[in-house]
Formats: sequence, C-alpha cells, structure tokens
Amino acid sequence: MRMNALDPRLTPARPDLAAAHLRGAVEAADYVEGTPYRVVRERAGVTRAPDPMAPLTTEALFGETVTVYEATEEGWAWVQLDADGYVGWMALEALAPPGAPATHKVAALRTPVFPGPSIKLPPTALLSFGARLSIAGARDRFLVTAEGGYIFADHLAPLDRFETDPVDVAARFLGAAYLWGGRSSLGLDCSGLVQAALAARGIACPRDSDMQEAALGHDIGFAGDIASLQRGDLVFWPGHVGIVENGETLLHATAHFMSVVREPLDATLARIEAASAPVRTVKRL
Repeated sequence: MRMNALDPRLTPARPDLAAAHLRGAVEAADYVEGTPYRVVRERAGVTRAPDPMAPLTTEALFGETVTVYEATEEGWAWVQLDADGYVGWMALEALAPPGAPATHKVAALRTPVFPGPSIKLPPTALLSFGARLSIAGARDRFLVTAEGGYIFADHLAPLDRFETDPVDVAARFLGAAYLWGGRSSLGLDCSGLVQAALAARGIACPRDSDMQEAALGHDIGFAGDIASLQRGDLVFWPGHVGIVENGETLLHATAHFMSVVREPLDATLARIEAASAPVRTVKRL
C-alpha cells in the first residue's frame, strides 16, 4: 500500500518517520513504537505543523489520551488521538504520562474544578463537555479527582453512561462560538458539534465532515423534499454538516453566524445553495 493512498489525517506516517505498526504498509526512513500520554490542559490544539501559527485542525480535551510518536526539543509532540485517530502536532507541555485510567466524563456543558470542597474557592480549571477524569473519592456534593480536584457531582457521569438523544446534546451548544477545528463548548466547528453529540450517545464518529459523510448511517436519497427529513438526520454539503432538529429546524455550527445556531431548514438550504452548493447527502443513523 502506498503512502499517498492513506488519509494523512489518520495515518501516523511521514517520509522520515512512521508508526511501527505501519512497517510494510508505508515507506519511511524510520519506524517507532508510540508512547501513551494524556491531555492535561483544558483543551489542546492539534495542528498540521509544529508552529504556533499553523492552522488548527482539531482539539483534544482534558483527560483524552494520545499516542506520541515524536517529541521535539522545541516542545512539540507528533501525536495520534486515541479517540478518533486524528494525527497532528500538539504542544508537549499539554501532555503527561497516562496516570490512573479515566472513570468519568464531564456531562455538563462546562464545569469548574475547585481546589477544595467549596464553590467559593477560585477554580483551577474549567472543563468542557466530554472531558475525562479519574475519580478517586467523594465529599459532600463533590467528586474528587485523582489529582485532588473537586467537581460538582451532578456535572459528571460514568464513562459508560450515554445520552439518549444526540439532538438534545447538540442543542445544549446553542450560542457556543464557531471555532475552526474546535471541539469544546468554548468553540467548535460543524463536524465537532456532530462528533460531540454522537459520542455522547455512544456512537463512534469520525472527526471531519467528509469522514462522517462516508462512515455514518445510510443515504436516504434526499431530493430536496424537506418533509422527508427526520429528527437526527445529518445533512451534508461540501465541507459542512448539520443535524436536523425537527421538520422545520437545523442545528449547526456555522461560520456564517460564527456560532452554533438553530436555523429554519428551508432558509438554511436556500442560503447555503446560493452561497456555495446544494445539499450533497443526507445520512440517517
């Protein structure tokens, strides 16, 4: 298999270096075994180049795990995210050894981490929906992390507890800023919103909209009839995706409004078709 046949977004391979498990599948000057790490920042950006001005391609949230294939003297790590397989560069200072395995996830849109069992203490972090933590104990209304942080118990859920409706999850992000490459409640893009909503339901979801279009659900053969759309359908345009809320509205993170919005379906379809292209695919889960 030639390297150019593989998606570079998901393939830890460069001409000079590749993951050891790709030996024989791609050509590289050297092959390395990866080293597991976890993210210890509230969110950590992933870019295509080890450059602070490189465009953001995705983010990893606190507690998520990555495999590091290279760490540079300049403070960069070349990583692959364990959750969705995305490959890129991340600041090395955002990472630490794995530590205790995660047991819980943030189920609120955002939650503060306090240094003690009081909401009056200055928080040490503000974690977003989907962040992962290892819980070591409980005190009063708080769960206590392995690092000694205190989080309001109702803002967390066990890793194996899933939401029942991804559309409800997407709606919680209404008003969140649009951020190219973002995955947190502080800013996310169209495919980041869909990924967060489906992951909360326990549905494995790729990162980018073209990957989602290829991997998720089945094509309903949409021919422009809005009445044929159902709650939870994913509507794809070239480079964009939204999730149908009901027969009249679409939820999506859009650069047009620089926000996650609820927009009338008919107006959305007409606006995007006039500006760029018509709907390409509708996938039903």
